[in-house]
Amino acid sequence: MEKPPTAKLPTIRDVAAHAGVSVMTASRAINGKALVSDKARRAVEEAVRALGYVPNASARALAGSADRRVALLHSNSTTSAYLGELLLGALSEAPLRHLHLVVEQCAPGAFAGEIVDQVAQAHVAGVILPPPLCDWEELVEGLRARDIVVVSVAPDRDAPEMLAVGTDDRHAAYDLTRHLIELGHKRIAFIEGNPRHRANARRVQGFRDALAQHGLDLDPDLIVPGDFSYRSGLDAADRLMSLEQRPTAIFACNDDMAAAAITVAHQRRINVPADISICGFDDTPLASAIWPALTTIRQPIRDMSREAIGLLAMRFRSQDDGAEDIIGKVKLDYQLIRRQSDAVPARH
Repeated sequence: MEKPPTAKLPTIRDVAAHAGVSVMTASRAINGKALVSDKARRAVEEAVRALGYVPNASARALAGSADRRVALLHSNSTTSAYLGELLLGALSEAPLRHLHLVVEQCAPGAFAGEIVDQVAQAHVAGVILPPPLCDWEELVEGLRARDIVVVSVAPDRDAPEMLAVGTDDRHAAYDLTRHLIELGHKRIAFIEGNPRHRANARRVQGFRDALAQHGLDLDPDLIVPGDFSYRSGLDAADRLMSLEQRPTAIFACNDDMAAAAITVAHQRRINVPADISICGFDDTPLASAIWPALTTIRQPIRDMSREAIGLLAMRFRSQDDGAEDIIGKVKLDYQLIRRQSDAVPARH
């Protein structure tokens, strides 16, 4: 049985609209800043009482202070390699921005309201949301209703008011698929990631686009499900390599599953890359730690979390100055990194 939705809490924007002032003026009045007329201050105070508005405790306690707590929130569907790269980037950038980083994990199966309460109790002023959490609209809106600043990493939607950082997953997948086609591969398989991650859909689409634009038919048997985990990569690769006409190349939606595919090939005495090419996505440390080292897409995960910290710092600065909210979107470049796991297809 589904938990009934909780009432939406009033936001600073609701207070401003009720008082008939700008968000900037409402913020200044609530934080005790100067440059607010007595009339506007009284209107804001009345709106706060009427709406039952409760400012974010952490932001109020730290108003005027350079140090704030921010959280990196993750779920059990975030792979350890991806999370590790996000953490390394955030940990290196947070001290430079005078921010204190905490890490919060969502309990499996938790409702959005429960997660919002968990984050609010951590007394943080901002949150970094990696996929798939960044695409959970109820969670994002719940956090923002508590005046917790949200930065989305690789979100699916491009809302005008959103703070976000990401790369072009679709075009990156297109480029890697085109690379395999240009090597001479015509029978290319794709191991999908977790369907809850919207990045998975974008990468699948890039793969499909490349096949179509190069006149190659899409064999449905060559697109197999995975969930970004190593275990799912083992199962998917085993299925692909059991086909009567196996693929000459496999493009896995992340490095963990690509590494698993290489393991299956070794177990079956299939040479990589002489007999089959295997490529990944992300360029996590695993990609260069296995043999043969993976050809993959370098997604700048550490840089994305650094930029996310930077966007939070910019928003806090604008809040402290009583200015209008700064909207920031950062799109970072990717690279196709060629190593030893791909080659021209074998002639039989």
